[in-house]
Amino acid sequence: MKNTKIKSILVCQPKPESDKSPYFDLAKKHGCKIDFRPFIEVQPIPNKEFRQQRVNILDYTAIILNSRNSVDNFFRMCAELKIEMHPDVKYFCVNESIGNYISKYIQVRKRKVFVGKGTETELFPLFKNHSKDKYLFPCSDWRKQDIEKFMKKSKIVFKEAFFYRIGSSNLSDLSNVNYDIIAFFSPADIRSLFENFPDFLQNNTKIAGFGATTLKAIKDAKLTVNIQAPTPETPSMVTALDRFIVEINK
Repeated sequence: MKNTKIKSILVCQPKPESDKSPYFDLAKKHGCKIDFRPFIEVQPIPNKEFRQQRVNILDYTAIILNSRNSVDNFFRMCAELKIEMHPDVKYFCVNESIGNYISKYIQVRKRKVFVGKGTETELFPLFKNHSKDKYLFPCSDWRKQDIEKFMKKSKIVFKEAFFYRIGSSNLSDLSNVNYDIIAFFSPADIRSLFENFPDFLQNNTKIAGFGATTLKAIKDAKLTVNIQAPTPETPSMVTALDRFIVEINK
């Protein structure tokens, strides 16, 4: 039986702000419709609740930032607690985009900012080079434990602190999730899918997953993964989708 051509894709992320997004190029190239709908929402933790973690931000000399959410909520909490970070504090950002984004809050050229190449594990050599620092990782209740395991193994002073939560979005505005492809980006996306659509059946829908933890969550939910990223051949979700559509639309 011949595969049906891909005509619709649901991307479980906010719609790109720029018209130059590669997703729009993908839609134009293949003549398909791409909808964007975040399946999760960020819920900032109030400073009163943050204090219950007994974390003194000023005790730490290095901050690990792995997303825009971590950046926004870290500096939000500093503002609410009336904390001013010392100029010598080091910021370890998972990629160049996050490294640039923190300029929204501080003058980067006057600070010590270290940038990884895209994943948290690629920050590990930088942590080793600065092993005498005390690290604080502002994160959510949904996070990988790679950093914590590495820091313990390397005997580097490290503390995780929750600055925000990841909750499921209310997807009642979606009458259904009947798309040719659905692209998921985190385990929380899968949780949200079944909280909103407990009777969801994959049927002919192709499922794309980004990252090892997302792929595991998809398989644990007894769904079939059809498209994986990142891989050496498809480093981004867009390239993975493009390659799959080219193959299936032959």
